[in-house]
Amino acid sequence: MRKSIIAAAAVCFIFASLPALGAGGGGGGAGGGGSETAQALTNDPDFNQGVAAVEAKNWSKVIARMGSVVARDPKNADAWNYMGYAYRQMGEMDKSFKHYETALQLNPKHRGAHEYLGEAYLQVGKLSQAEEQLKFLDKLCFLPCEEYSDLNEQIAKYKREHQATASR
Repeated sequence: MRKSIIAAAAVCFIFASLPALGAGGGGGGAGGGGSETAQALTNDPDFNQGVAAVEAKNWSKVIARMGSVVARDPKNADAWNYMGYAYRQMGEMDKSFKHYETALQLNPKHRGAHEYLGEAYLQVGKLSQAEEQLKFLDKLCFLPCEEYSDLNEQIAKYKREHQATASR
């Protein structure tokens, strides 16, 4: 009896951890609460080339490839999130916010979009909005997740840096 309870608990833990596996955190990953795994396994060459472009930090190629993906599949929240990330890296914040918001309209539980939207808010000095995204992630991540940890770390860093500046 005791062994079956332990085995059941282990199985629950493994299945609960699966959405976090492969969910990209600070490096531009999709982080869609499980959908990114399905997306990453597709044979869509534009999506795959877009992901490779993220890894290579080729932001214009990310936008071009993921733009092709959303032209065919406008409900692909992962592609919208990657485009928001690329625009943010290029400093085009209005476009970045627009793409993250589209990703979240399509998938309100998209952890990656919440993380990156929070980081974008920090980039433009909107701490309270970044903290709101952290609250969303706290609700979405039953177990600790990379997106929550990464945004939490960025918020702490932002606060440290701005306290140091304010005290000078």
